[in-house]
Amino acid sequence: MLTHVWMIPLVVIALTQTAVFATSVYLHRTLAHRALTVRPFADVLFRTVLWLTTGQRRQEWVAVHRKHHAFTDREGDPHSPRLLGLWRVQLLNAYYYQREARNPDTIKKFAPDLPEDRLDRAVFSKGMLGPGLGIALLCLLFGIGPGLIVALAHAVLYVGVVAPLINGVGHWRGAQNFTNTAYNSVVLAWMTAGESLHNNHHAEPRAPKFSVRRVEFDPSWLVIRALAAVRLVAIVGPPLRLSTDSRAVR
Repeated sequence: MLTHVWMIPLVVIALTQTAVFATSVYLHRTLAHRALTVRPFADVLFRTVLWLTTGQRRQEWVAVHRKHHAFTDREGDPHSPRLLGLWRVQLLNAYYYQREARNPDTIKKFAPDLPEDRLDRAVFSKGMLGPGLGIALLCLLFGIGPGLIVALAHAVLYVGVVAPLINGVGHWRGAQNFTNTAYNSVVLAWMTAGESLHNNHHAEPRAPKFSVRRVEFDPSWLVIRALAAVRLVAIVGPPLRLSTDSRAVR
């Protein structure tokens, strides 16, 4: 049990960052853009972590994200601050995601390579059962009160802070190395597992590493390198490089 109140924020941050890294490495770079391949054990591990911490279905996340790339900052983009306004995306990002994820045509068109398998049908499609079990585990480990506080704070951070920062600020203000409508934030990249190097990502979506300059840090790349070293993942996407027409950081 959490006997010291000061430990609660540390557990919240650890839990949220675990979910953020799993989202970035598995849902985003592995499934949505095929920059990586994963061994079956790692695949099940990532899916289990995401099921317990977010309840997200991989087909829905991938389809919504691929649609975002197909219609970036124009009509059809599920969560563009240029179309909807920054604060609407910051405050209502979860709503816009769920609205698009419930569209069967979006899933069929943008995630045809991710059909449901036996694990999806038996376990990972069970909606909020995953987060419910996750909350129960937190209460078992840390006590009912601290466990519920950790679960609530994690949900607020992941759903209400980190994801909207990527989708909102990432298409609103920041630095640019490449000519597209996304922006980089070297500060936010530290808390978003590198996802806030968004301008770099949109320049070459299949690149497994998002950073290209010394001042940029992509935390997920360290995780990827570690997993690759023990052969749980393989790096297959092309590297991202600054070209002669790249913009200067500003």
